Amino acid sequence: MKICFATNNQHKIEEVRSALGPDFSLLSLIEIGCTEELPETGTTLEANALQKAKYVFDHYQIPCFADDTGLEVPALNNEPGVYSARYAGLQRSSEDNISLLLKNLENKNNRQARFKTVMAWVEPNLQHTFEGIVEGEIIKERKGKGGFGYDPVFLPKGHNKTFAEMEMHEKNSISHRAKALEKLLAFLKSR
Repeated sequence: MKICFATNNQHKIEEVRSALGPDFSLLSLIEIGCTEELPETGTTLEANALQKAKYVFDHYQIPCFADDTGLEVPALNNEPGVYSARYAGLQRSSEDNISLLLKNLENKNNRQARFKTVMAWVEPNLQHTFEGIVEGEIIKERKGKGGFGYDPVFLPKGHNKTFAEMEMHEKNSISHRAKALEKLLAFLKSR
């Protein structure tokens, strides 16, 4: 089955391709000819994921899923949340975002955090959302060279390596995106 993942993030595409298996042919936005910036004006992860998937489906007529992910830190009123990618500004710099997060947590004892991914699936006459969450904490300094985004400072609960220190298969076995994708795949295979 040919499906599109509405993202230009190569890291996400690689993660999802490795988890999909042979039943699906995953097409990127570039592969379907979509070069425009997707709308992302929602105030929730759910709204953003649905908005992106609907846009691609409406314009390219291919079953599509999109995700939106946020890092929620209770000590910061669940910031950066839906604004995780642009927490430190519109330049969307992971380094700047991590620096601002660490600065904002300097005097906080509670460093609990969770990654939340919402995946939205859109096809003719149907749309559905799936959620994945992984609990953890924000460590005080970056560790690891892998992953992307906040991975160098996110230590998943029950583990001694940050997401950035894990091999891709390790991260994929426990990540928020993997959990949401697992629900999406179960839904697709059940039909």
